Amino acid sequence: MYNFSKKTVLITGASKGIGRAIALAYGLNGANVVATSRTEELISSLINEIKSNGGNGIYITGDLQNTVDIKKIVRKSINIFGSIDILINNAARIHPKIDTVKFDDDLWRSVINTNLSGTFFITKEILPTMIKQSSGKIINISSIGGRSGSKGRSAYRVTKVGLISLTETWAAELHEHGINVNAICPGGTDTEGYREAFNSSGINENPKLIRPEEIAEIALFLGSDKSSAITGTAIDSFGRGNPLFN
Repeated sequence: MYNFSKKTVLITGASKGIGRAIALAYGLNGANVVATSRTEELISSLINEIKSNGGNGIYITGDLQNTVDIKKIVRKSINIFGSIDILINNAARIHPKIDTVKFDDDLWRSVINTNLSGTFFITKEILPTMIKQSSGKIINISSIGGRSGSKGRSAYRVTKVGLISLTETWAAELHEHGINVNAICPGGTDTEGYREAFNSSGINENPKLIRPEEIAEIALFLGSDKSSAITGTAIDSFGRGNPLFN
């Protein structure tokens, strides 16, 4: 168990999958949870679950492709809890395998804007608060796809490569302000997004898939004081699907 009492964590894309698992884990460990998503239904049920488990949190709807929404999310979080101590950039769009010549222009823009630009802009909005308090943890959810290209995975993988680069860049820029920045690179994970993109029934079909709760455990560690010596690092968490095993 960790003690995140009096700490506030903001998690983007928290309505399902990895984001939801991380939000629940932080709620169980005493944090004030700010969960964001584009839609209300799933995110409201998440906060209800956190509260039923004895935790505390709020949800804020908003689209990370919209800078007005980003400002609203950050402003409301700080107004209610006074600070943002941990930022977990998890919001992402995943797409099936599509060769470049067939890739829809609007889909490309949406994936880039959500996965990469949205992460950049919400982090930029939060940084003045973290710099002022001389502390903070930023955790970017990248992917095994951030380690190499792959046929048909152009937009998704380029964003995940970009998140690793942003992690290193921000770590270099922010270490003097007491802010640690790291990334997690999950392998294939049994989420709703994975099942939809690849027409899969999940871990029952592919036992090599990781459970979202396994990624949440890494996110807890990186958000805690126990990881104070770690910054600028992308942690590979490929699990049973590690390419070394094949």
